[in-house]
Amino acid sequence: MTRSIAAPDDQHEVIAFLSDSASYGVQGDVVRIDTHCSIVFLVADRAYKLKRAIRYASLDYTTRELRQAACEAELLLNRRTAPDLYLGVHSIKRSPSGALGFDVAGAALDHVVVMHQFAQSDLFDRMAQTERLTPALTRALGEAVAHLHLAAERTPRRGGSEAIRRVIADNDRELAKVAAELDGAAVRALSSRARGEADRLAALLEKRRDEGSVRRCHGDLRLANICLYGGRPTLFDSIEFSDEISCIDVLYDLAFLLMDLELRGRSDLGNAVFNAYLDLAPETYGLRALPLFLALRAATRSYALAGSAGRRADPQEAAQLLTSARRHIAAGVAFLAPQRPQLIVLGGAPDLERTELAAAVAGHVHPAPGARVLHLASSDQSPWVVASATLSAGCSVLVEGVFADAVDRVAVGELASGLGVTLLPFWVGTLPANLDARLWHQLDAGQGTLALLEQLLSSWVS
Repeated sequence: MTRSIAAPDDQHEVIAFLSDSASYGVQGDVVRIDTHCSIVFLVADRAYKLKRAIRYASLDYTTRELRQAACEAELLLNRRTAPDLYLGVHSIKRSPSGALGFDVAGAALDHVVVMHQFAQSDLFDRMAQTERLTPALTRALGEAVAHLHLAAERTPRRGGSEAIRRVIADNDRELAKVAAELDGAAVRALSSRARGEADRLAALLEKRRDEGSVRRCHGDLRLANICLYGGRPTLFDSIEFSDEISCIDVLYDLAFLLMDLELRGRSDLGNAVFNAYLDLAPETYGLRALPLFLALRAATRSYALAGSAGRRADPQEAAQLLTSARRHIAAGVAFLAPQRPQLIVLGGAPDLERTELAAAVAGHVHPAPGARVLHLASSDQSPWVVASATLSAGCSVLVEGVFADAVDRVAVGELASGLGVTLLPFWVGTLPANLDARLWHQLDAGQGTLALLEQLLSSWVS
């Protein structure tokens, strides 16, 4: 005997109410935006978000009670990162006279999340397209993500190796639906490599969960869910409907943003996010899982893009989306390709100039998301400890400092040889007499330094 499933609520009357400017006591048009799970009504300086009466594998909004709970959860979770953006939850009720109104006496028909409006041009995906994103903004973004993760609730009943295997299975199932539109060989290669990597990292994934790295994160940390509000990068629209999607490893959450920037050709900005995040929320051995996390995010985004292409009436738009979907599959395969990390050393030049140069070049280092930048202070050996652990995890490292002390120069060589990584030492300005000119590559200080350094690094990709 099969269990009957109730029909979703009829929302036609509520939608008509929200579409009428008189319902808000204002004049002018109401702009309606339809999304996968919601309908957003833009009125004056407010946005009213109605959840659709729908049911998917990961969510159920079919009843008023479920939608009310989802609205309240959305408000609670998103106020962690956007307290000024999320204003509240309003009910839509039928008054004794039969008319609909917000929060009036009567029976509730539905609920909406009310937000301040922001300019669509201030969405970070739009800002990336118009080249308005800057290293300063993305560093601030990395810090915002770190603050979210550091304060987020630990969820030890979620995450771990089995959760990642379910992600791979879900990706395989969804990619199979659009396989005819994609490169089948690349899709199979991505799945096979991801499964192998998940098996290899199983113990690490379990350890990270046990140590508290699985938390109630954002869950959908793409540029499209970040805006510039009040002059600050603001994360919004976090996942409230599925613990499976939102209660994840913090690096898996971060990986969606890093992958998004990488696929947009802005590895430099992704590296700025990466380093700003790690400056506040340090990671070393856990970075071993980052290539897998990047690959899984690329696969997820690929089938979403391919599915969207199938719904487009414009053949040109559909073709562009499919091209992007195939690029994401190829990137996923590349993320999982074995790559040796590099140890880059940058000395010479005034401190500020050297630090800025290190930050600028780190995003051009392989593998993704570029080099972890560490700053070497006099008699401080802790950067070498972090560098060793980071390189051992497969992530490249760029250490910048004065390097006047012979102890530091010896540490560089010993670290590289001990780990078997490529050592690339650079000196900006006149090379001191006590440095080996056969080992250190001298760069002339000036405007062409950055371009030359990037060129040299690209020629040493392993």
